[in-house]
Amino acid sequence: MPDLMHHILDAASVAAPQWLSERQNAGRRAWAASAMPTRKTEAWKYTSLHRLDADFAVAQPSVASQAELGFEHPALGGSKLVFVDGYLRADLSCLALPEGVELIRFADADAAQARQISQQLGSVADPSGHLFASFSDAALQDGIFLNVAADTVVAEPIHLVWLTSSREVAFTVNQRLLVVLGANSRASLVEQFDSVGSGTAFTNGITELVLEAGAHLLHHRLHLEAGAAMHIGGVHARLGRDSHLESFHLALGSDLKRIDVVVNHAGPGAHSSLNGIYLLRGAEHVDYHTCIEHAVPHCTSDETFRGVIGDSATAVFNGRIHIHPDAQKTRAQLNNRNLLTSAHATINTKPELEIYADDVQCAHGATVAQLDPLMLHYMKTRGIGAEEAQTLLSFGFINEVVNTIRIDALRDFLRPLLARRFASDPTLTRHLA
Repeated sequence: MPDLMHHILDAASVAAPQWLSERQNAGRRAWAASAMPTRKTEAWKYTSLHRLDADFAVAQPSVASQAELGFEHPALGGSKLVFVDGYLRADLSCLALPEGVELIRFADADAAQARQISQQLGSVADPSGHLFASFSDAALQDGIFLNVAADTVVAEPIHLVWLTSSREVAFTVNQRLLVVLGANSRASLVEQFDSVGSGTAFTNGITELVLEAGAHLLHHRLHLEAGAAMHIGGVHARLGRDSHLESFHLALGSDLKRIDVVVNHAGPGAHSSLNGIYLLRGAEHVDYHTCIEHAVPHCTSDETFRGVIGDSATAVFNGRIHIHPDAQKTRAQLNNRNLLTSAHATINTKPELEIYADDVQCAHGATVAQLDPLMLHYMKTRGIGAEEAQTLLSFGFINEVVNTIRIDALRDFLRPLLARRFASDPTLTRHLA
């Protein structure tokens, strides 16, 4: 492995608490022994990493005010933590937590909390199968541990905002989140990644979700970074017996986004629902790789991703369902639909089924289409302009997935934001907000 961002690793080794050193060292060994993916690497065939050749600096704390940062966020009413360039900004956050919920920075963990984090950290994200998970371990100096006690019901969403600012030099942020839901607990979590200005920033983000028996989690991961912002990240979940994960993913395009989503059904009766949207324009690039692992019997999963790709943008979707030999009575489905609004737009889609059990119900499919000229003609004959008709049809293509969001305030925040992606004239979105 080339000595990529060696100064980032050197800085992490100085700043990290002592109890993280073993994981750091393991991550460094794995990173050093790995080869950087190329176009000949199957999992990276359609995504080039040449943009990471820049000389990235270690991010420094920012003192910019919220007005200066100028980012939008939904008013969810619950706890909110805002991180700017990887550093917690208490002045922009609402740190009040409901009873039964702990939110601990790795750097602030006491001995008991450090042991608890060490037991779970890295137990879901497998560095051997995900190169940048090993880089996350190698550069690990801090992170967030969200612990929801057994039988706790969290009424309002917990909101985490990861913001990168605009700086004169390229810099990197290593984001790490560990979420543990105790038995029979319920919670909602919104992760928002956003960027300000036109600077170059690279975020390496790993989220691990551990759901114990009977736990229910509504999870939302919003990638709103734009321009030169780059993000390589992963969401790795392990579901215990009768647990339930509803996960929504959104990616607006930027120079580079690669997101891996892995859900391990580790307990009988577990269910996962995975919905996602990606919207690209210009020369943007988004790559989603999802893998649903069914390792035990009597589990179910439903996955739907839709993409709208315009101009000369490029999208990648690789969805895999893996049914292990013991996973009898599994029901799983995967659907990926894509809309190309330009003759120069590209989508590489590959749904996969790998089944080693014989008593299962599984289905998968993918479609690629353009806007129906008859529909456009029909709307224009009703007095709707060509651009407004295209905007309405494009938004209608993703609206079904938007409606799966069960948090009203989040859905109301996203509708106008998504509508603005489809029209150069903001007035054309008045029917969609």
